[in-house]
Amino acid sequence: MGDFKTADLCDEYSEELSICELELKSYGKHARFSGPIATVRVFEDNVLVKEALQTVEEGTVLVVDGAGSKKCALMGDMLGEIAQERKLAGVIINGLVRDSAELNTQEIGIRALGTIPLKSVKRGEGDRDVVLTFGGIKWTPGHYAYADEDGIVVCTRKLV
Repeated sequence: MGDFKTADLCDEYSEELSICELELKSYGKHARFSGPIATVRVFEDNVLVKEALQTVEEGTVLVVDGAGSKKCALMGDMLGEIAQERKLAGVIINGLVRDSAELNTQEIGIRALGTIPLKSVKRGEGDRDVVLTFGGIKWTPGHYAYADEDGIVVCTRKLV
């Protein structure tokens, strides 16, 4: 899922990179992943997350801004399965996940604030393909995200 280290990318391209200041926990089998960014902004509602997982291109990193809410999960094992089947590179969530034991068996990389067992509501509210801002980064659709055990960096172009 990527022959890179974020530390090495920082050493070589530090002037071009944005570095995520939010410490996110790793779920899924892939600790390291990278790809072009697609975005979703939601609040305690994962309908657009599922829609994006079903429609973005293979190899994409879906970035979900859930406003850091810790009241419910925005992704669980069923959405993880969709991401795995569609061969997404990874999912980065400013929010929570559930079904973490199952997510950890899936061939996907996921970063999230943590876990909670409660599912989200299903209203279908939010935005897709918009610039998001969290963790000290502007997450812009089409830019590239690189995640590994040390953190997440973003660049306007593909580096590896």
